[in-house]
Amino acid sequence: MTTQPGFATRLKHSFGEFGHLCVGIDPHPFLLKAWGYDDDIASLKEFSLRCLDASVDQVGLIKPQVAFYERYGSAGFAVLEDLIRRARTAGIQVISDAKRGDIGTTMDAYTATWLGAGSPLESDAVTVSPYLGVGALQSAFATADANGKGVFVLAATSNPEAAGLQKAHTDHGTSVAANVLADVASRSLAATDPGSFGVVLGATLRLETFGIDTASIYPVPVLAPGFGAQGAQVRDAKGLFGALAQNLIVAQTRSILEVGPDGVREAIKREQAETADALA
Repeated sequence: MTTQPGFATRLKHSFGEFGHLCVGIDPHPFLLKAWGYDDDIASLKEFSLRCLDASVDQVGLIKPQVAFYERYGSAGFAVLEDLIRRARTAGIQVISDAKRGDIGTTMDAYTATWLGAGSPLESDAVTVSPYLGVGALQSAFATADANGKGVFVLAATSNPEAAGLQKAHTDHGTSVAANVLADVASRSLAATDPGSFGVVLGATLRLETFGIDTASIYPVPVLAPGFGAQGAQVRDAKGLFGALAQNLIVAQTRSILEVGPDGVREAIKREQAETADALA
């Protein structure tokens, strides 16, 4: 059992000190090129650390997209390990965007990788996919609870391919997305540090079309991609998420990183101020 404050408590402190902005660190090949870098390991490391340096003392949360490190193989994972370690040492909470989801011992292994104490990739939270059943993620919830970690479960995502599945109705008459949210909210409320389990909800969506009533659910943390380059406006956050906005994590990536290496810190400052105004 961890002796540090649980993830929900750390998240609340982060909101209070730095606000709700989360900087996505996505080393897209086109971003590396735009920054004047080659598509190689040296550039991957330089890009990642410059993003981190610009975030220190400005935000309390970063979200590295694991896929852009995986594509370099073991060398890419080494860069990601270093990024996570440096960020956490600097007091920044790391949400590793890995979107893992499986059953049995395979899920146990994913959980140990991202949430296990002492793992080379140990993060503060991880994203997971529930579409083998939310219950299949039990090891993630249990390990997170024991280690003071967070879990963010995909519920309603912005890609159009997902709508048919996530809007489909279950035997209980609720949508799949709403059912996932309700299940996660119940588990989150029962956690040792209530509020440590959250969901991913796309900011470009009309949640009511997914059968989600934001006023009737326990206010779990919401990791919300889609602001900025994808089209959602931060000023609309309260209207989009209603009661869930109090624990909203505003994830921004391209709108910050596209300015280039010399402008990232100012871009973070700008987005931080806009987020604070929107959620005041």
